Amino acid sequence: MTYAEEIEKLRKELTEHNYRYYVLDDPTVDDFTYDAMMRRLIQLEQEHPELGSEASPTQHVGGEAVKGFAQVEHEVPLESLNDVFSDDEMLAFGRRVEEDGAEGVYTVEPKIDGLSMALIYENGVFTKGATRGDGRVGEDVTANLKTIRSIPLRIENAPPKLIVRGEVFMPLKVFERLNAAREINGEKLFANPRNAAAGTMRQLDPKVTAARGLDIIIFNVQYAEGMSFETHSGSLEWLRERRFKVIDHSVCTGIEQCVRRIAEIGEQRDRYEFGIDGAVVKLDRIADRERLGSTAKAPRWAAAYKYPPEIKTSRVTDIVVQVGRTGVLTPKAVVEPVRLAGTTVTNATLHNQDFISEKDIRIGDTVRIRKAGEIIPEVLDVVVSERPKDGTKPFFLPDFCPVCGAPVSRDEDGAAVRCTSAECPAQLLRNIVHFASKDAMDIDGLGLSLAKALTDSGLISSAADLYYLAADDVAALDRMGAKSAENLINAIGRSKKAGMARLVYALGIRQVGQSAAGTLAETFGSVAALSEAGEERLQEIEDIGPVTAKYITEWFDSPQSRHLLRRLEEAGVSMEHERRAGGDSRFEGMTFVLTGTLSAMTRSQAEALIKDRGGKVASSVSKKTGIVVAGENAGSKLDKAQSLGIRIINEEEFAEMLE
Repeated sequence: MTYAEEIEKLRKELTEHNYRYYVLDDPTVDDFTYDAMMRRLIQLEQEHPELGSEASPTQHVGGEAVKGFAQVEHEVPLESLNDVFSDDEMLAFGRRVEEDGAEGVYTVEPKIDGLSMALIYENGVFTKGATRGDGRVGEDVTANLKTIRSIPLRIENAPPKLIVRGEVFMPLKVFERLNAAREINGEKLFANPRNAAAGTMRQLDPKVTAARGLDIIIFNVQYAEGMSFETHSGSLEWLRERRFKVIDHSVCTGIEQCVRRIAEIGEQRDRYEFGIDGAVVKLDRIADRERLGSTAKAPRWAAAYKYPPEIKTSRVTDIVVQVGRTGVLTPKAVVEPVRLAGTTVTNATLHNQDFISEKDIRIGDTVRIRKAGEIIPEVLDVVVSERPKDGTKPFFLPDFCPVCGAPVSRDEDGAAVRCTSAECPAQLLRNIVHFASKDAMDIDGLGLSLAKALTDSGLISSAADLYYLAADDVAALDRMGAKSAENLINAIGRSKKAGMARLVYALGIRQVGQSAAGTLAETFGSVAALSEAGEERLQEIEDIGPVTAKYITEWFDSPQSRHLLRRLEEAGVSMEHERRAGGDSRFEGMTFVLTGTLSAMTRSQAEALIKDRGGKVASSVSKKTGIVVAGENAGSKLDKAQSLGIRIINEEEFAEMLE
C-alpha cells in the first residue's frame, strides 16, 4: 500500500468513526484504537504535505491560531424569529398563516439555546463557516467550526454550492466537566452552556476550541444550487442522508397539534443533550413560505414559542453544606421533590451565607424555586405566610469544615467562606493539579486525569504523598504501565530541587502568585524563616498587602500546613532559596511592573528574565515602582504610572535593556 493509499484509507475510516460516534452515538471502535489511527494520519500528512486536504479528519484536531475574525456577508440572510409567549399567541399565528392560504402543515422543533451558524460547502467540501452576526454580516469562524467532529468536512452527492444553517452548542455533560476542570484550575466558571459555547467559538486558537467538545445541529437548508425541496421536513431528511446531525422535528397537521407538541417538548426537555429555551413552529411547505415571505426582521411563516420561567413551591426539609474543590463552603437546600422544567428537583442552591441571611431561609420554610438559566435549581424567596408556627431558627454556615474539621474563614473581599486546611480531602484534586503545574513544581506528565486517578485510587491524600509513591503502584493504574510510572517518579524526583519560590507558589496560599512567591523567597531565603514572619513584617515587603499578609500567616499557623511542610521536608524537597551568586545583576534594586500584551514573549518569560538579572517584579504600580514595561493594550497600570511620573518603556526598549 502506498502512502497516498494509506492516507485515503485512514481518512475514510476516521470519517466513518466520527459519524458513528458524534452523530449516531453508536461507536464501533474504542478510544485507544481511534486515537492511534488519528496519530498515524497526522504523522503521514506531516511527512507528505503534498497529500494534504482541507476535508481530512485531522482538521477536527485544530489548526494554527488566527489573528482575528474576518467579516462574512451572508448570501442568504440568517433571519431571527418572532417570539410568542402563550398558547393563545401561537394559535393566533396559525390562524393568520392559514387565512393567508397556507396548507396548515407545520414542523415543530426544540429551540436550542446556542449560537446560530451558516456552513458553506462547495462541490461537497466544507469551505467556510460564519456566525449569524446581525443576520446579514457575520464573522468567519471556519477554523473553529472544523474542530466540531459532527460537521462533515466532505459530503457525497452534493450540489455545486450548499449553505446550511445550524446551532452550535455545548452539551450539558461537557459543560459540567469543563466547569469542574476550570474550578480545579482556579479559573472563572462559565455561567451557563451558551456562554461557554460563545466563549469557545471566540477563541483565536482552534486547538482550544477542539478541546472543549462543542457540537452542532443543523436545522435548515439556506441554499442548494440547482435544487429545490417541496417541504422543510423533506430537506431535513435529505441532510440526514448526507450525514449531517439534524434537528429532532415533528410534522404536525393543524396549529392545535403544534401546541400539544410544544407542551410535550417542554415537559421532556431533560432528554435533550443541550439546553432549550423554547420550541420553533414552521410551515412545512416551501411554496407556502415563499408566498408569505418575510418582514424586515423575521419570516411570516415561523414563530418561536418561548417557555415562561417555571416557578414551583416546595418545603425545605434540610440545609446541607458541601465543600467545593477550591475549599468554598456552599449551602444547599434539600426540598420535597417537585417537577420543574422537565426534571424532578430535590435540592436547590443557596449560594452563600449572605444569600441565606438576606432572604431569611430556614429549615421548614416553604420556598419558591426556579431553574437559573434552565440548568441549576435555586431558591427565589420564602413564602413567609406559610412558615411553621412552632418556630424555626436562622441558619448559619459552620465555623469548621464539615469534611476535615479545620477552621473556616470568610473572604476579605467577598461572601465566600473557605476551609483553611492545606490537606482537606475535598480540595485534594485541585491542590495536586496546582502543586504539579508548570509554574509551580513542574512535575511533567502529572495533569488532571492522572491526578484524579491517583486520588481516586487512594494512592495520595496530600501533595506530600507524591514523594512517597511506589512505581509499581503507579504502574497498576489504568492506562499507565511500567515506563509511564518510571517517567512520573523521575519527574517527581526532579521537582525536589525546584526551589523555595516555586514551592511557596505550589502551596496554594491565597493571593500568593508567582511574583509574590519569588519576592518572599528573595526576602526570607527559607520556608522556615517565612513561616516565622508576622503580619507586620510581611506588610513591609513590596507587593504584600495586609490581606495577603493575613492569608500567609494563617496558612503557616495551621496544623495541617505544618504537617504538610514537615512531610515535604522529610521527603527531601528543597525548602531553601538559592540566591544568585555573581552573574548578571544589572537590575539589582529595580522593581518592574508589566502591563499589556508582549509580542515576543509571555508574561512569565519576561518576569523570569528580569529576576535572572537581579530585578523584582510587582503586580501593581506604586511609588516604589522603578520601570513599567507597556505592551499592546496596556490598561490602568499605564495610566497610574503616567500620573506618578514613573519611567515607562515599550517592548523594544525592554529588549535593549535585556541585551
